[in-house]
Amino acid sequence: MSLEQPSLSRTIGVEINGERYEREVDARRLLVHFIRDDLDLTGTHVGCDTGNCGACTVLLDGQAVKSCMLLAVQADGAKLRTVEGLAPADGELSPLQQSFSAHHALQCGYCTPGMLMSASALLEQNPRPTEEEARTAIQGNICRCTGYVNIVEAIMSVGK
Repeated sequence: MSLEQPSLSRTIGVEINGERYEREVDARRLLVHFIRDDLDLTGTHVGCDTGNCGACTVLLDGQAVKSCMLLAVQADGAKLRTVEGLAPADGELSPLQQSFSAHHALQCGYCTPGMLMSASALLEQNPRPTEEEARTAIQGNICRCTGYVNIVEAIMSVGK
């Protein structure tokens, strides 16, 4: 009797920021490491590796998810957007990125990609959020610098 070994790797296909990628990945590879290390999209940050800080937030089929909590194989067939996909092709900043800058909604910048992605998910679903909705949208993202006031103001400004 022979026991078949489970596959240790798998080929996946994802669309990230409008570009199609197909790669063989270890079955246990986290999505955040696939994005950063395999595809060199380093805007997505690794913060806590436990899903608490939100620095690794990306959009998976339009929903904000913490990429350190998902395996890359779970994203097979999905459309992902990372912070690199926010700015238009002309190199200008998106309105949300411009608002973060104008409202001083970043200091050290480590949480910023995750905050931007959580805010993007909110604004795509609700272009005119209330302050409470903006605060709820970023509740899974931790910022140790700004105290959230400027971040919420930046999100609200785009929604006006």
